[in-house]
Amino acid sequence: MNSSTQSGQGGHDEEEYLLPSTEALMAGTFALMTGYAQSAESCPNRQLMVRKLISNLFFLANHPDITPQMRTMLSNLRTRWQLVAESGKSDTLARQQTPLWHQAPESVH
Repeated sequence: MNSSTQSGQGGHDEEEYLLPSTEALMAGTFALMTGYAQSAESCPNRQLMVRKLISNLFFLANHPDITPQMRTMLSNLRTRWQLVAESGKSDTLARQQTPLWHQAPESVH
């Protein structure tokens, strides 16, 4: 092993982390959600991202280290992403129309 690797310099990308399996799966899931939210609606990989998100959420919800409360939340989240996949629409969950609580101002000063 060379000295630069032992001292923590070089040999590893700044984005490379050693995480427990549950945290690594969560990090990958968050990265997919970010990629989905930031991709154009015409992106051909959006449906693949949704399918992988659903898979990751399934495995997280069934992981033995996850608390029952977190399992419930992950299962609910998985159901929402399944609805996106089944609808075939590229709209993100956050972009769905919601009623405004108040009238938007005409301008901001």
